[in-house]
Amino acid sequence: MRSARHMVQANGITQAVRVAGPPDGVPVLLVHGNVSSSAFWEPLLARLPETLRVVAPDLRGYGETDTAPVDATRGLDDFADDVAALLAVPGLFAPGARPVVAGHSLGGGVAMRLLVGHPERVAGLLLEAPVSPYGFGGTRDLDGTPTTPDFAGTGAGGANQDFVVRLAAGDRSADGPTSPRAVLRAAYVADPASLGDDEDLLLESMLTTATGDDNYPGTAVASPHWPGTAAGPRGVLNALAPAHFRLADELVAVLVKPPVTWVRGDADVIVSDTSLFDLAYLGQLGVVPGWPGEAQCPPQPMVGQTRAVLDRYAAAGGTYREVVLPGCGHSPHLERPTEFVAELLALVGENATG
Repeated sequence: MRSARHMVQANGITQAVRVAGPPDGVPVLLVHGNVSSSAFWEPLLARLPETLRVVAPDLRGYGETDTAPVDATRGLDDFADDVAALLAVPGLFAPGARPVVAGHSLGGGVAMRLLVGHPERVAGLLLEAPVSPYGFGGTRDLDGTPTTPDFAGTGAGGANQDFVVRLAAGDRSADGPTSPRAVLRAAYVADPASLGDDEDLLLESMLTTATGDDNYPGTAVASPHWPGTAAGPRGVLNALAPAHFRLADELVAVLVKPPVTWVRGDADVIVSDTSLFDLAYLGQLGVVPGWPGEAQCPPQPMVGQTRAVLDRYAAAGGTYREVVLPGCGHSPHLERPTEFVAELLALVGENATG
């Protein structure tokens, strides 16, 4: 299916939205991840049937949507409020539509927050390599227990500054491991060959990321605890930090519990129990010096945390399926599109048949 670009006013900002399919088609809402945009869904759209009505926004600070600031103290609520406002924009979905919501990585967290805030508007949830319901960057146990009493997560201070500089400069080269193209090939997928002819499209999508204190990565603050930095009050990585994004209990308690499908690759190096973006795991490997040891600062069990929360969701009356794709990395919809489409359509079909 082919998409068209729309610029709409919603939640006080101008949002760019990709729209595909007939207005009365089965509604699907796609929410992209960090350092990307709705363009990351373009390879998937080509594989979807024309019977769907697909809406895929650029989140604030990405793509062509306004570079509005992100209040990290609200977790991912700024993003979720923007997306929720789109549900009321005439012409995007049919009135009263309840879309199946698919969220990738950070977008998975936005999708969970959308469900918590508007459970009556979500027909199903597809979480693709989602951030843990306890945030990203340092909670210790499967129940989200913090490493230290005042632990805030590493947040923006954990970002690779050379990558941020190259991102801001629009670096399209493959020179060095911190160039956006190199990060796309090494971290977003397990097999860079899976990017194929879409690599430049995806790279351009990454380069739309607004950088700075209010967006990516955000503000860093000093901490007396290793690694010496904690989540600040502004920006994307701080919004993802466990100090600000923790919705496990709210997700379990939501009164309307649509079916959830959790799709992940077992070779994901971003969202993993052994994440190469987790400073504690890098400290354990000896890559980041000064690691105080597992007793004080163990790697975050991101996958285990998500499974534990979804088990609670199911015990409280919901349902979920965990789909693990062998040899697949952080972006199943790019690396294993056939399997991903099958899972999405199964969830859409479950919605369509009630």
